[in-house]
Amino acid sequence: MDKAQYPTPSADNEVMAYALHPRYFRVLLTGAVVLLLAGCEIPGIYPDPKAVAREADSKATGGGCRHAMRSLEDCYTMNPKASRASIFAGWREMDAYMRENKIEGVAPSPVKAEVIEESQSVASTKDKNATVHK
Repeated sequence: MDKAQYPTPSADNEVMAYALHPRYFRVLLTGAVVLLLAGCEIPGIYPDPKAVAREADSKATGGGCRHAMRSLEDCYTMNPKASRASIFAGWREMDAYMRENKIEGVAPSPVKAEVIEESQSVASTKDKNATVHK
């Protein structure tokens, strides 16, 4: 590059002439935007941590039901708040794992089913009482 192409800056605006050149300005602006966005967490990009935890819990419940040799219907009945799709996914993963490693299931205890029935009857009684007091 020939020095004749660029005007010689005066002593007063020497730094200013190079800093405001459009190419430098564009590079600085791009760098600033990249640095600002690199450390920021944009809301809505990541899933809700509570929803992820609920799904993982439902999958673990399904896996536990499969290991305890419970049917999917029993598992759905005993866990009404859990997502059925997640329970099924956990049940299916555990089924594949148990078949692959030749693991036998553990017989479920009948005490659990009785406790579930009692808790459901207590919950229905609470619902009836709640509607009476309104």
